[in-house]
Amino acid sequence: MLTRDDIERLTPEEKILLVEEIWESLGSKPENIPVSEAEKEKLERRFADHQRDPDAAVSLAEFKERLAKRL
Repeated sequence: MLTRDDIERLTPEEKILLVEEIWESLGSKPENIPVSEAEKEKLERRFADHQRDPDAAVSLAEFKERLAKRL
């Protein structure tokens, strides 16, 4: 098991790789990721909003374009 000191000794690049590995391991079993009741309610509200007005959504490409303009 890695300790805080082990992590502190890693280079920034190694830390990024470690985070990527951890993220990928979580993604392999999404059912193990805890979701709070507040988060579930928010997702349900957003999905209901989308069902009422699906044209209000933006595509991923459009989202990326808007984000790039803000940076």
